[in-house]
Amino acid sequence: MVFVSLWLISTNAFSQEKDNIIWTSQSNNSSESMPVGGGDIGLNLWVEKGDVYLYLSRSGTFDENNTLLKLGRVKLSLSPNPFEGKTFEQELILKDGYAQISGKNGSLNAQIKVWVDVFNPVIHLDVKSNQKIITQASYQSWRFEDRITKGKENNQNSYKWAPQGIVKTFKDEIAFKNNTVQFYHQNKAETVFDVTVKQQGLEDRKADLFNPLKNLIFGGSMQGNNMVPAGNYTGIYLSKPFKAWMLRSKKPSASNYITIKLNTSKTASISEWEKALNVVNNKNNQKASIKWWNAYWKKSFIYINAKDETANQSARNYQLFRYMLGCNAFGKYPTKFNGGLFTFDPQLTDTTLKYTPDFRNWGGGTHTAQNQRLVYWPMLKSGDFDLMKPQFDFYLDLLKNAEIRTEAAWGHKGASFTEQLENFGLPNPAEYGWKRPADFNKGMEYNAWLEYEWDTVLEFCMMILETERYGGKNIEKYIPLIESSLTFFKEHYTYLAKQRGAKALDANGHLVLYPGSAAETYKMAYNSTSTIAALKTVLERLIEQPSLSETNKTEWTAMLKTIPPISFRTFDGHATISPAKLWERINNTESPQLYPVYPWGTYGIGKPGLDTAMNTFKYDTDVLKFSSHVGWKQDNIFAARLGLTNEAAKLTTAKLKDSGRRFPAFWGPGFDWVPDHNWGGSGMIGLQEMLMQVDGKKIYLCPAWPKDWDVHFKLYAPYQTTVEGTLKGGKLIDLKVLPELRKADIINMIN
Repeated sequence: MVFVSLWLISTNAFSQEKDNIIWTSQSNNSSESMPVGGGDIGLNLWVEKGDVYLYLSRSGTFDENNTLLKLGRVKLSLSPNPFEGKTFEQELILKDGYAQISGKNGSLNAQIKVWVDVFNPVIHLDVKSNQKIITQASYQSWRFEDRITKGKENNQNSYKWAPQGIVKTFKDEIAFKNNTVQFYHQNKAETVFDVTVKQQGLEDRKADLFNPLKNLIFGGSMQGNNMVPAGNYTGIYLSKPFKAWMLRSKKPSASNYITIKLNTSKTASISEWEKALNVVNNKNNQKASIKWWNAYWKKSFIYINAKDETANQSARNYQLFRYMLGCNAFGKYPTKFNGGLFTFDPQLTDTTLKYTPDFRNWGGGTHTAQNQRLVYWPMLKSGDFDLMKPQFDFYLDLLKNAEIRTEAAWGHKGASFTEQLENFGLPNPAEYGWKRPADFNKGMEYNAWLEYEWDTVLEFCMMILETERYGGKNIEKYIPLIESSLTFFKEHYTYLAKQRGAKALDANGHLVLYPGSAAETYKMAYNSTSTIAALKTVLERLIEQPSLSETNKTEWTAMLKTIPPISFRTFDGHATISPAKLWERINNTESPQLYPVYPWGTYGIGKPGLDTAMNTFKYDTDVLKFSSHVGWKQDNIFAARLGLTNEAAKLTTAKLKDSGRRFPAFWGPGFDWVPDHNWGGSGMIGLQEMLMQVDGKKIYLCPAWPKDWDVHFKLYAPYQTTVEGTLKGGKLIDLKVLPELRKADIINMIN
């Protein structure tokens, strides 16, 4: 009987099909687009006034200025047009990872399947109709000529508010070639990398520095079965002029197949780039991609069936956001917090920003670590370890540059990774500051928000360590990154102490972490709590590594003893965690005094000091003032980790509720941009932590889960464990733990 009832639950209330997005009317503009993607490609797909549009995006398409350029816009027009009738449907079929558009106009009906090959950089448009029609595919580009970017538009690149002279987005090369439209962007010889290296006094080491922008060429070609070039036209979309290159069917047909092949290469030779493009496999092998997506969804999930509609929305939008993350599973670069692969025309986010579709606030190649971390933390419990590789490799690629920077500035060892970090490992040039005092330390950013903020890299170090524990991943190649990041703190704070006086450590033999920073909020901090919790936790985990040599283990054990204790303060007689021992000013609105709760897990359910952590959440006046569900705020995660069910549910449903845009998971702009991926990531984490928390080998189920939310879930726990359960009527009526021996470690907190 139990198995029958569970089967009925899983096929009805908890079916994935109910999470598909179905639209029965066309869109007004690109802000009402639907994300579609795979591999490392993202599309914004919408139908407007009877025509199908796609924005094309791909991981790693950085121009000279470090703008993450889109690869153009495609417009599909059919004649006679099935989308001019009264029957229309556009559906995102999550299980199989593709979208389908259907239309009926009188006796004519047609379907267009839009999908991206997960294993080859190819976009597929499969057109089928019950009558013969003409298909016209236009490749549209707003980069058909050089364009000067002025004012706030430079927020899309690494110059931001401080361009040094005229900044141009240079034109692409676009032409008909062998019945295709070929398009590419080739970076000029000098890029923002060269400008930044000179600014930061590293020209003598330039040849040793990793440069991702040099010799970069990216683009592709569009072709169709029995389609030929049909000329050019010009137009304007949302105030931005474009030029189009058309392909058209040779004759009417009941089916047509269009593919867009993409290639990104590091080469100075266009012919080499073309050669690599031509060998891209664009055969219709959707079965392999569907198989990948099917496995992706079976790996983990959270399906809610509750009377509270915001709870149901939260689970549905959790799935939709995870779909967007899956579209960059194999990206050369990590999914960006400020829009990922799915940004659209900026004036539809802010009417004053009448810029091209390439615009996103907070840069393209600039990596804001506090924000990026929230995109990647939820991938542990969702079991998406392979998706984390681009983020880990990002830091690993920059390791040498970060070490060179440290040596040049301070003469000591260790990798210094700043908060606003370029994809070549140096501080963002605008944040570094052009109007610096002549004698200001060249290793420092001259910036009130970012100065002395070095510790976010430790969260990525911890994620790396956790992928070994959760997924059994071999992380040996990343150990030098972790060790060098720790070395920086040991060396740098010893170096600073020796500059101030005769002793390198305080009276208790601890490092003096001054000046420091507790996130971007508590500045010029002395013994920042977030830094202390990070160093202690990463060191403890590193020491456990079996591959670590005894010499290194001894070294890190010695450093662990030098980490100072966390400081405390009181509010109305309630002991709370202090953000630092001392600080000089408050610059932002984060709550790093609760970072020992999340991500570091120093305090939590079943651990000493839980009451102190709860007091911090409930009584610290800064925490209360800063509390919100918007953007990168993580109050919902803190509440879940503390077992505060009502607060966690309220904050997480506020965060994961429908975005207010046509696609429910296009949140933002928050503090960043649309779609706000650190908004989605922090929402995912909150829902996961409400359902399952881990501490060593202990697995706590439903530590902050409302009893009236029925749920079917599957999540990952450490030691290569999966936990699948069904909660019905406030009772856990089914539990499947693999390996089975881990069932002994389950602590059910709801029954």
